[in-house]
Amino acid sequence: MRLAAMIAVAAAVAAANPASASAAAPDAHRLAAALLASSELSAAPAPAEPKPLSHAIGTDLFVSTDADHTDVIKAGLNLDWRYSGPEQYLGIRLEKAWFRPIGRRWQDRNRVYLRAANSLGGWKWNVTAGTDGHTALGSADIHDEAPFRKEVFLEREILETPEGLRRPIYYTFGGAALDLPVDENNVFTLVAGLQDFTGRNLRTQLRANFVHVLGANSGLSIQLRTRYFHDSVPHEFDYYSPRWYAQAVPILQLRRFTNKGWRYLLAGGIGVQRDSDTGWRRSSYFNAQLASPPRAGWSGTSSLLFSETPTATGRSYNYLQLTFGLTRRF
Repeated sequence: MRLAAMIAVAAAVAAANPASASAAAPDAHRLAAALLASSELSAAPAPAEPKPLSHAIGTDLFVSTDADHTDVIKAGLNLDWRYSGPEQYLGIRLEKAWFRPIGRRWQDRNRVYLRAANSLGGWKWNVTAGTDGHTALGSADIHDEAPFRKEVFLEREILETPEGLRRPIYYTFGGAALDLPVDENNVFTLVAGLQDFTGRNLRTQLRANFVHVLGANSGLSIQLRTRYFHDSVPHEFDYYSPRWYAQAVPILQLRRFTNKGWRYLLAGGIGVQRDSDTGWRRSSYFNAQLASPPRAGWSGTSSLLFSETPTATGRSYNYLQLTFGLTRRF
């Protein structure tokens, strides 16, 4: 009932103040997971011809909750005065964020960003740079489309814990990813980064992903996703920060495009995780995504993510995230 109420409130907010799905799940999980997913081999349509520049308004909504009763809602509005698609735009983003850490009172933040995406030579890049009135926030990414795909990324956000919001505590996470294809059906992806927190803690992040495609045109793949991090100053504040953490999850994924341009993804698996303070635990993962083709200037996206990964306190491991997005081009 609590989550249903959250979604209803968030939907009403989005209707009054349109949004765009941009949020940092605990411990920079969203960005690193997206990087690992970026190299997946699957059936895809031929690249479309670039469309002429126009204007666009984008609205989306982010809702998350976890077993620690930490709830987050982010609603925003993208106003792009130059837009030809999700890989080429220039505009501003206005965002309203609500945080409810560990079941305590709601707190809100206002953010404003400049956002841009384009290509340069064989590289594609995007930047969302802004502020909450106290410090710089946002993300940046640049990557190529070569067989040995290379990517560099940077992200800065606030921690969604009681101390994180009160002090406040921010993190800056930067690193690089590299695809190492074995053949047309097998690829390794390596991700390495440093996550610097307000205070003294510096987290070293390492991730590795192996993808094996089961059929050339099926979009079906089996994967092994692994993750390790090490904290230089464990338990410094109230966010999850053991001395070290390790995770390994085998994944079965289906990623398809319909002949009408719809894209959908289903992925799930069960693995293991542990840290320096506890023994081995189960680690479950499920992800569903749906994206529509442009129709009469409209396009939309939605996603659901469930994972058993450490929440802020580390005592509980359930995390649920929902996102919705809608863009109107004119």
